[in-house]
Amino acid sequence: MQHSKELRPPRILLAATGSVAAIKVPQLCQLLQQLGEVKVASTKSAAYFFSQEQLPESLGPIAGDEAEWHEWSKVGDSVMHIELRRWADVLVIAPLSANSLAKLANGLCDNLVTCIARAWDFKRPLLVAPAMNTFMWGSPFTAQHLAAIQQLGVTVVDPVSKTLACGDVGQGAMASPEAIAAACEVALQGLGFAKPAGTTARP
Repeated sequence: MQHSKELRPPRILLAATGSVAAIKVPQLCQLLQQLGEVKVASTKSAAYFFSQEQLPESLGPIAGDEAEWHEWSKVGDSVMHIELRRWADVLVIAPLSANSLAKLANGLCDNLVTCIARAWDFKRPLLVAPAMNTFMWGSPFTAQHLAAIQQLGVTVVDPVSKTLACGDVGQGAMASPEAIAAACEVALQGLGFAKPAGTTARP
């Protein structure tokens, strides 16, 4: 089905995991909103680095672990991670921490974000933007985990080299919000969504 023929914009679910790079979530939200409708999910760790007040006013509330079951009271009620999975055309996990990468690679699902990923339909795009210390990025565990998720069709937006929050210099910093948004735009075009007029997101 060509989504560009539908009378709705693409739906982008941005999920953040625990990394200092989560401070860039508000900027990334603004760029993704140029491409379509955006919702945000967050782990408890990621929530330390940005707040609802920093996000565009047009966004709804951040979906988090505590909200997962608040609206559930009986069998048959909706479950948030399943409803978000159904809603989204594309899932963007940015930043993706080393811990969350390991969880994804092994199918673990102990929070809202990893439950969404575990339930994900891999016929739809799933993009990740890793962010971690240089030594962690260079670990053989990381190489194995990246290979595992790429076999599922996950697109990895590689981290960049710079001075990291810990003071180390090297690869591991999350890609720029512009690069992540540009990768998302390509994924949406692959689904048949038309390129938005006046799009400015570029790497």
